Amino acid sequence: MLGELIGEFHGQNTGRRVVAVGDGHVTIETSIRITGSYFGTAVNGFGTYDAEPRPDGTVYGEGQGVDMTADGQSVTWHGNGLGHLTENGGTSFRGALFFSTAAPQLERLNGVVGLFEFDTDADERITGKLYEWK
Repeated sequence: MLGELIGEFHGQNTGRRVVAVGDGHVTIETSIRITGSYFGTAVNGFGTYDAEPRPDGTVYGEGQGVDMTADGQSVTWHGNGLGHLTENGGTSFRGALFFSTAAPQLERLNGVVGLFEFDTDADERITGKLYEWK
């Protein structure tokens, strides 16, 4: 069941590169920079994800990153999701994130599966929401 809103995020895709090709498929790595919050604690972060377009028009992605609080505490995340290209030239992804942190104000994330909705527009701007999966 979809639970509480964990946070909202905004950011930018900052770079792309092809990391693998072969047998009719490609893997594209995208770097991101975000700002947002977890349970009201503000963070700035960055990460990368690898995306593999599929023949049916969907895109499978896996990523990882780190987010930092203003006082230097961090939370790392790993995740995966499924998306598609949008009519406006962006992407739309839905998936799950898994967290690890020693930061007291973020330690609740250690027991959470976060379900995300992240979208980009044609200018590579990111908007997203993250919910707790109960």
